Amino acid sequence: MNKHNRHGRRALATGTTALAAALLVAGCSGGSGSGGDSDGAMVFGITADPTQMVPWTATSEQSIQVLSQIYSPLLNTDENSAPVDGLAALPEVSDDGRTYTFTLQDGLTFSDGSALDSEDVKYTYEKIMDPASNASSASYLASVASIETPDPTTVVVNLKQPDASFVSGLSLVNTSIVPSDVSVESLETKPVGSGPYAFDSRTANESITLKANPDYYAGTPGAKTLEFRIIPDDQAMVSALKTGSVDLAVFDNPVTAKSATSDKVKTTPVDSLQYHVLQLRAASPVLSDVNTRLAIQCAISRKDVVDSAALGSGDVTGPITSPDYRSDPEAQPCPEQDLDKAKSYLEKAGKAGGFTLDLMTSQGLYSTAVDEAQNIQAQLGKIGIKVNVETLDSNEYVEKWLAGDFDAAIAQNAGSADPNTMYARYFTSNGSYAKVAGYGSPALDTLFAQGIATTDEAERKQIYTQISDDLVNNAAWIWLFTPKEYIASNTAVKDLEARTDASLSMLWKASI
Repeated sequence: MNKHNRHGRRALATGTTALAAALLVAGCSGGSGSGGDSDGAMVFGITADPTQMVPWTATSEQSIQVLSQIYSPLLNTDENSAPVDGLAALPEVSDDGRTYTFTLQDGLTFSDGSALDSEDVKYTYEKIMDPASNASSASYLASVASIETPDPTTVVVNLKQPDASFVSGLSLVNTSIVPSDVSVESLETKPVGSGPYAFDSRTANESITLKANPDYYAGTPGAKTLEFRIIPDDQAMVSALKTGSVDLAVFDNPVTAKSATSDKVKTTPVDSLQYHVLQLRAASPVLSDVNTRLAIQCAISRKDVVDSAALGSGDVTGPITSPDYRSDPEAQPCPEQDLDKAKSYLEKAGKAGGFTLDLMTSQGLYSTAVDEAQNIQAQLGKIGIKVNVETLDSNEYVEKWLAGDFDAAIAQNAGSADPNTMYARYFTSNGSYAKVAGYGSPALDTLFAQGIATTDEAERKQIYTQISDDLVNNAAWIWLFTPKEYIASNTAVKDLEARTDASLSMLWKASI
């Protein structure tokens, strides 16, 4: 039975040059900015076209930024990224840790007026769990055995085994609830969610416009319309902020953030759980020998990458950035650059003369990506590794990344308050991104299983330290640094809550 019958309420490019971006800014009508318009419109500048419009498909930061305004996950997070009540209250958990009972708030609706109930939650999670969906968030629900909906406001999730990370995964954009009677194909072009804003219109490679959802369960959105305007060039973004045609933007370059600051624009720095990384695919023939990967690790000065490519705006990191489980960034075979040791690893790999490595990076996804690739290219050249840097537009990069169609890649990946949520999707045999990671082992599968089997924090920390050690001792990837981010906003913007990772989960409270 479709929801129309049940409820009777179913209504209804990244390659752009700096000049083109500047012309686009000049040609578009802006937000309130310094002009002080009173139409309640707010404009957020983003650097790439967010093409992924179904929550469980989203991987780019820009898509997640937009979808976080259109959709709602079952739970929210507080300022420390811990799960709190959302569409549902925090669950009741059975004594054996295998049954989670969620109670939805009364009167929830999607932006088209149809009811949001337990059937939609069950449908969403089963879609994510369906291998055919290729969901980026499938690993978050890997422990789920079955889902029951005894009534419209109750969802009972039965787990195969206890999972200490389960609740954390339900607070992320990638597990947001979608309507059960709208096809996925339709959502790809016209998303329907229960977030603070509803999809209104889209102009490819230019903008996505949202309108306030008056029935948003958490309160009334501060702006009548919210436009995400695509401006790939940082300097064009700065100009847009200064002229008032854009009200908000996020920068990861401190110099750019400083240049945007004026009497009309303020910038707020925030910490990040995200991490920049040189992804090495051990599944690729050129990197299959661990000694080859260790040579790369020892040849790279992470601090030099931070200082040169990121202008000092970041902290050297190990794999796990979750605050309670953070990896020791010095705990790896070469915590500092050691070219002699790097060369010895090359000899062990039978590649004393060096080899050629193809490295892909992107334009548009984040500002320092190309500089990081070029810095690493220069550093590896010191031990005879010739790096071919392939710079792709954001959409092509994402497609190749998801397909695991690369040997090495510069990436900025999301962190999490829970380490299992961060990495089970990459480094377990059934992980959503196992093909992307290109590295795994039965030993890691066992450790990840142990990590969710207990809620004892000290025991979990010991397990994830072993996971971190495995990843760096085998140079699965080369973890570089956690970035600083800078939220730039027009001084006319009020009630903007700056959160870790420049999360936009509370953007709906902001107004002009």
